[in-house]
Amino acid sequence: MAELVDGVPTRALAIYAHPDDPDVSCGGTLAVWARAGCEVRVVLCTDGGKGTTDPQLDQRRLAVQRAAEAAEAGALIGLAGQEFLGIADGELTDDREFREVLVAAVRRFRPDVVLCPDPTAIFFGQEYFNHRDHRVLGLAALDAVAPAAALPHYFPGAGPAHQVSTVLLSGTLEPDVWVDISETVDLKGEAVGCHRSQFPDGVEWAAAAVRLGAEEAGRQAGVPFAEGFRRLRLGG
Repeated sequence: MAELVDGVPTRALAIYAHPDDPDVSCGGTLAVWARAGCEVRVVLCTDGGKGTTDPQLDQRRLAVQRAAEAAEAGALIGLAGQEFLGIADGELTDDREFREVLVAAVRRFRPDVVLCPDPTAIFFGQEYFNHRDHRVLGLAALDAVAPAAALPHYFPGAGPAHQVSTVLLSGTLEPDVWVDISETVDLKGEAVGCHRSQFPDGVEWAAAAVRLGAEEAGRQAGVPFAEGFRRLRLGG
């Protein structure tokens, strides 16, 4: 029987690569939790400046636009804050420096739950394989959460140690828990539609696409609309 995540954390931190990723991946969940009083924060690792098929579009100009789109979407979702790391698209590296930045964010915001991409989800049929930034970030975020953020001798200059209790991996091929987003699915569609730079043919279909994906997850969960995750329980 499908398991629904009913509890609402006190603090949640979503760590994603590109400016639209949290809205696409877990925007409904973040909105549900924010409405229920959770302090929801987002870390966006890249600037999104390469996210276009137009070779004439200036990357710096696009990065500014995408930050504004993310801020607009975040206001709709009800985020308590966003942090932009500003790394160039395609250049995330799972190295010590990057992990320390993520550890510092976890220790600073002290979330109960961290949401990030599932780095093991690579091939989605014959039509899509997962973006390198998603894969790199997923592994780096997991390494930052455990054991690094929880143990004081890892990156002692990054703040007091903090144990995250749960990680929810989005975009997974193996969901084992779901969040009912029936009350926020339309809000998620609006938030995704804020990322107008990613929809050169118009955002009209964004809400419909969001509903279709959430409806499919809802069938697995036994509710009208849902988002699915792979859950890792870490204690704390």
